Amino acid sequence: MVPPHLGNLSNLRHLDLSSSYSSWAADLYWLSGLSSLEYLNMVYVNISLATTHWLQAITMLPFLTDLYLYDCYLTSLHPSLLPSSNLTSLSVLDLSYNNFNSSIPQWLFNISTLVDLDLGNCSVKGLYPHLASGNFCCFRKLGLAGNDIGGEISEVVRNLAGCTENSLEELSLSRNRLSGQLPDSIGHFKKLRSISLGDNLITGPIPASVGELSNLESLDFSFNKMNGSIVETLGTLGELNHLDLRQNDWEGYLWQNHLQGLAKLDTFVISSSLSSRKALVFNISYDWVPPFNLTFISISHCDVGPKFPAWLESQTQLRQIFLTDLAISDTIPHWIWKLSSNVFMLDISNNQLRGELPISLPFSSDTWVNLSSNRLEGPLPLWPNVSYLILANNLFSGSIPANVSHNHFSGEIPTSIFSLPRLFDLNVASNNLSGELSLSLKNCTNLYLLDIRVNRFTGNIPSWIGESLTFMSVLCLRGNLFTGNIPQTLCHLSGLHILDLAENDLSGSIPACLGNLSGLSSFASYHQQTLGFLSYLVIGMEVVTKGRELRYTLTLDLVNIIDFSSNNLTGEIPEEITSLSTLGALNLSHNQLKGWIPHKVGGLHLLETLDLSSNHLSGQIPATMTSMTSLNHLNLSWNNFSGPIPSANQFLTFNDPSIYEGNPQLCGSPLSTKCTTPDVGDDGDRSYANGETDIDRYEKLGLYSSIAAGFLVGFGGVCLSLLMNQSWRHAYFRLTDRVQDWLIVVVV
Repeated sequence: MVPPHLGNLSNLRHLDLSSSYSSWAADLYWLSGLSSLEYLNMVYVNISLATTHWLQAITMLPFLTDLYLYDCYLTSLHPSLLPSSNLTSLSVLDLSYNNFNSSIPQWLFNISTLVDLDLGNCSVKGLYPHLASGNFCCFRKLGLAGNDIGGEISEVVRNLAGCTENSLEELSLSRNRLSGQLPDSIGHFKKLRSISLGDNLITGPIPASVGELSNLESLDFSFNKMNGSIVETLGTLGELNHLDLRQNDWEGYLWQNHLQGLAKLDTFVISSSLSSRKALVFNISYDWVPPFNLTFISISHCDVGPKFPAWLESQTQLRQIFLTDLAISDTIPHWIWKLSSNVFMLDISNNQLRGELPISLPFSSDTWVNLSSNRLEGPLPLWPNVSYLILANNLFSGSIPANVSHNHFSGEIPTSIFSLPRLFDLNVASNNLSGELSLSLKNCTNLYLLDIRVNRFTGNIPSWIGESLTFMSVLCLRGNLFTGNIPQTLCHLSGLHILDLAENDLSGSIPACLGNLSGLSSFASYHQQTLGFLSYLVIGMEVVTKGRELRYTLTLDLVNIIDFSSNNLTGEIPEEITSLSTLGALNLSHNQLKGWIPHKVGGLHLLETLDLSSNHLSGQIPATMTSMTSLNHLNLSWNNFSGPIPSANQFLTFNDPSIYEGNPQLCGSPLSTKCTTPDVGDDGDRSYANGETDIDRYEKLGLYSSIAAGFLVGFGGVCLSLLMNQSWRHAYFRLTDRVQDWLIVVVV
């Protein structure tokens, strides 16, 4: 807690209490004692208990010039100041990242000294009345990002640009759903140093008048729908050091003239979101030497190749390099590796880069490298300081010193890999690896994804997987040579939401305890809860569903699948599996299962895929399945099902006869076999025609029997008591006589 006796420091001028979400204050009344205070910083301090009086307390500080209450859990932006307010010196006010959910109050514009105002991400509204009245003309810095203001960007810019004396230096309006085109009047902000309009719905080209912003240092138009060619006047902004144009619909050519005058450029980010990579083409001379020296560059989904851009060789200060999906089909130049000691993020994935990698490089600690989806070959590198290395989808060969998939590796996984204490994701899918799973794997207690599908691993599935790897979220053992039973201990993996054991040689029954997997009963994001920052670096995985292999990345946590297909499993489908309420796909095909489909299967309302084909299942298709309205892929072929096919809801769309083929006793659409007309006197046929299953009839029979038995026991018990006890019998009949007499009197 912030100690209130700080208020005794009457001569204090500068107070910084900013914290990392650990401090809080019971009230702010103690501020009144700091009569000389000029600077107050309480960023991240929880002052929610003072939300009703924080402004009153602040106004008691007559010399306060700078006030920072960023992310302080405030919920009240008071509509007016007290007449006794002493805020006569305040020039900087940062109230961003609070949750006011109210209109912008007039008192903010009554503080004549206020020039820097930040209300970003505060859920404030009512911007346009203040724009029209010119209230914002006095500000040097205006931050209103993340408030979902909406409306036309042209109206905002024209009103701000119409001020008689425009002193605006910083303007932040990102994440506000602003639409329309930028007007030419944006060039009127002669003193503007920073403009951020990212993550809106702005369309059209960049106005040529942007070139008139001679003091501009930072420009962010990212994540909009802007289109057309990049204007060459951008190249005249000699003070610009940060340029972010990513994720817009750019097209045409980008010449060196666009960049020639940007002598102070430090950060350059650009990409086109159009489907064709050739929409935006870099046309820069091979021998051009830029006037700047970047530390950050990100170019993606543009046509830069086929040669590696030689002009980047002069950028010796680069710390972060992202050159992805640029149609480069060249070898990686040696100067890239010369930067290895300076770079901490290197991503040149999704190109056609070829050649071998240097075996050893002096990367600094905690470096992130992504070279996936190229045509790199040869042995894998040994880069000890790299903390995250992505080499998937290349042509590497030889032994395995790291964790990669979709290559041609053979042999066993080295046990040294399992000594990595922070191993979260082990993906060695689609190789030619063999042997049994090493016992050392149980040391990887932070492992959340294990994907070893399409290899030649043998032996039983270890029971310790469910005992030691308790963070496991994704387990994919598909396409190997595993034998034995499915271990009961897998039921201990409460966070498991993808369980793929298909295409092995497993036997035995399906464990009923799988119904306890809470990860298949919710859409919780398990790996983001446990990995934090690293969750954004996960490259995803391929998942087989609906007969196709689909790749999931950002939505992998929403995929809920059980696939035990193509094994030798026996026994019945456990009813407990129907409690997995968010299960999206269930594939038990090509096994030796028998018995009926569980009657409660209709409770799987989110199930999209159900494949029970090629088993020995029998009985009728449960009528409850008509309530599975998310179902869009069904296969019940080659079993022993009988009776009518349900004909309601989703079943009306399953008009392919192959869904039900190989079940000679099934009838009804879409099969050519018609169900026989029921005999009126045949109760069995009547219920059959109504789509009622055997289980339904048994339940009704039990209900009727219980009612009859209850009536007989109750009525017989009363009669027997009256017969055996003379005093009870006389009392009962005297009572009935009196009730009869009373009723006669009432009626008369």
